[in-house]
Amino acid sequence: MAEEMRANRDRRGFFSLRGSPLTRKIIVFNLIALIILVAGLLYLNTSRDDLVAQRASALAGEARLVANVFEAQIPTLGPVNLATGDGVDVAETLAALTLRAGIEVVVFDPAQQIVGKTLGTGAGLPIPGAATEPGRTLISDGLSTVWNAAASLFASQKAAPAPPAQDDRLVPLLASALDGGATRITALRDGANSTELVAVTPILQAGQVIGAVAVLSPAGEIDALVRGDRERVLQMFIIALLVSVGLSLVLASTIANPLADLAEAAELGRDRNARKMSPGRVRIPDLTARPDEIGRLSRALRGMVGALYHRIDGNEQFAADVAHEIKNPLASLQSAVGTLRMIKREDQRDKLLDVIEHDVRRLDRLVSDISNASRLDAELVKEEQERFDLLAMLGNLNQYLGEDARAKGIDYITDLPAEPIRIDGLEARLAQVFVNLITNAVSFCEEGDAIRVWARKRQNRVLVVVEDTGPGIPEEALSKIFKRFYSERPEEHFGNNSGLGLAISKQIVEAHGGVIWAENIRPTEADITSDPLGARFVVGLPV
Repeated sequence: MAEEMRANRDRRGFFSLRGSPLTRKIIVFNLIALIILVAGLLYLNTSRDDLVAQRASALAGEARLVANVFEAQIPTLGPVNLATGDGVDVAETLAALTLRAGIEVVVFDPAQQIVGKTLGTGAGLPIPGAATEPGRTLISDGLSTVWNAAASLFASQKAAPAPPAQDDRLVPLLASALDGGATRITALRDGANSTELVAVTPILQAGQVIGAVAVLSPAGEIDALVRGDRERVLQMFIIALLVSVGLSLVLASTIANPLADLAEAAELGRDRNARKMSPGRVRIPDLTARPDEIGRLSRALRGMVGALYHRIDGNEQFAADVAHEIKNPLASLQSAVGTLRMIKREDQRDKLLDVIEHDVRRLDRLVSDISNASRLDAELVKEEQERFDLLAMLGNLNQYLGEDARAKGIDYITDLPAEPIRIDGLEARLAQVFVNLITNAVSFCEEGDAIRVWARKRQNRVLVVVEDTGPGIPEEALSKIFKRFYSERPEEHFGNNSGLGLAISKQIVEAHGGVIWAENIRPTEADITSDPLGARFVVGLPV
C-alpha cells in the first residue's frame, strides 16, 4: 500500500492543478480578490484629477508670467498695437522667453487675431511633477490596444467628426479674457485625442485690455503621466499576481496534498475490500504532528481505523471463542447419542437422556447469550441515550430481585441516597448490568447469607456497589471474570451459565464511559491472604 501511495504522490507532483480541484479553487479565489482590488484602484484612482489640477495651476502661472513680460515693455501712455508692433515687439519678446519643451505660447490682439506664436524647447520653469517624464508603458499600451480593438467591433461605422481647429477652440476663452476677465483654464482634445491644457490671460495697459496670451501644455502630457502611474500599478499587480499564485500553490500543497494522501489511503483500502484482497492493513498517513485541522483529521481517521480493526479482531476472537464453546456440548451430545445406541439397560439410557437434555439446554442458553452479545454493539450505537433517574431504576430492581433473594433465605439490604441521581444513558441496558450483578450474587449465596446494594455520588461520578457474603472470588480469577465465556462456578452449576454475563456488563458500562471492577471483601485490607468475607462488584458511571 505504501508503494502505491508513493507512486500516486509522484504522479500527482508537488504542485498539481489538473488533479486537484481544491488547488484550483484556492488560486481562483485569491486571484478574484486581487483583481477586484486592482480594478478598484484603477477605477477610483484620483491621480489624473490631481495631475490636471497641478498642471493647470502651473500653466496659469506661466501665462501670467508671460503677460507680465509684455506688460513690462508696454509704455504707460501712448497707443499700443500688438499687430503692428507699436509700443512692443511681440516677435522679439517671444523669442526672448525661455519655455519648457512642448509649451506653446500664442499672442492675440483685441480682434482675436494671432500676432505671435512660439514653441518652448528648453528646460523652462520648474513645474512640480514634470522633472521626470514617464517611460514606455508596455502593459498600458497593450491593454489600450486590446480595448480599442474590442471597442471597434461594436463601434458605429460612421466616421468620427474632425476636431475643430485650435483657434476655434480658443475663441470662448479669448472672448472672456479680452473682456477684462481673469485668467481662464480649460482642458481640450487635440487631433490625436490627447488631453491638452490651455490657460488664457489678458495683457493690460493701464487697466485696459490690449491683447491676450494663451499658453498651451504639451500635447498628451497629462495622458502620458496618467499612463505612467497606471503602468506602475499594473506592474505591481503582475508582481502581486505571481506572488499570489505562488503562495496559493504552496498553501494548496500543504492542504490539498495531505488531504489527497488521506483520501487515497481510504480509497486503496476500499478497493482492496472490493477485490477481496488483504495484503495488509489500511495505513492512514500519520499527520498528527500538524497543529491544524488536517492533523486533527489524520488523528481521527487513524483512531477510527484502529477502532475498526480492534472491532474486527474482537469479532474474530469472539467467533473463535463461540466455536470453541459450542464444540464442547456438541462433543458431549455426539458421545451420548453414540453410547445411547449401544446401551440396553433402561436406567443407563435415562442417565444418557438426562445428559442429552442438559447439553441441549446448555446449547440453547449459549446460542441465546451469543445472539444477545453479537447484537449488543449495534444496539449500543443505534439507540439514543436519554436522561433518567438511576436511583429510581435501582429501586425497581431491588424491589423485584429482593423478593427472589428473600424467598431463598438471603438477606437483601439496600442503601440508596434520598436525592435522585440523574445520568445520561440507555436505562434498559444499564438495568441489564445490575440484574446480572445481583443475580450472580444471589446464585453464589446460600441461606443465611446477605446481599447489600448501595450507591454514592462522588463529584462527577456515581458509584453503585453490589456486595455479598458468599464464598468470594478466587484470586487467580479476579483478572479473568470479565472475559467472554469464562465462568468460575462449583461443579454442580456446570453448564448453567454461558460465561457472557459479566463480559456483556463490562461492555455496556464502558460504552457509557464508566468502569466496572470486582474485588474481595476482607476483614482487613492489610492482609490480602485472609479468607474473603464475600465479593464486591463496583460500577462507576459519569453523572
